[in-house]
Amino acid sequence: MSAANWQTAEGRVNTIVRVFDAPRDIVWAAWSDPEHIKHWWGPTGFTNTIEEFYFRSGGHWRFVMHGPDGTAYDNHNVFVEVVKPERIVIDHIVEPLFRIHVAFEAIGETTRMTFRQTFESIETFERVKPYAVPGAMQMFDRFVRHLERTKR
Repeated sequence: MSAANWQTAEGRVNTIVRVFDAPRDIVWAAWSDPEHIKHWWGPTGFTNTIEEFYFRSGGHWRFVMHGPDGTAYDNHNVFVEVVKPERIVIDHIVEPLFRIHVAFEAIGETTRMTFRQTFESIETFERVKPYAVPGAMQMFDRFVRHLERTKR
């Protein structure tokens, strides 16, 4: 998809805003280190095998998500933009196609994260919405638990 296609996103965006009880550098570390990500990425019950993770603009992130039923889901992402500690833009380049924009705002000792997942089309979003939206919410619940463990 061209960059212009991502700009007209009406009707195909999953947006989640969460405030985490952790400073931005800790939240950023949990996003930028595969040793952290493997513990929280994905819905409840999923695990991850990270095969490649080059956290830089243009870097690739390949991993397998393992569902609770044993199904393996191959994933391939490209980091479009990495601006420490402000934002990350990721393209998910296997079906379903989507772009993730994540912004991190320091608010004292907490961090506000705005996560926008823009799908390639309204049809794609409507097809995956029944599992993608609750799955993203579960993922950030897992993220909170991971941050709590990390802070200890």
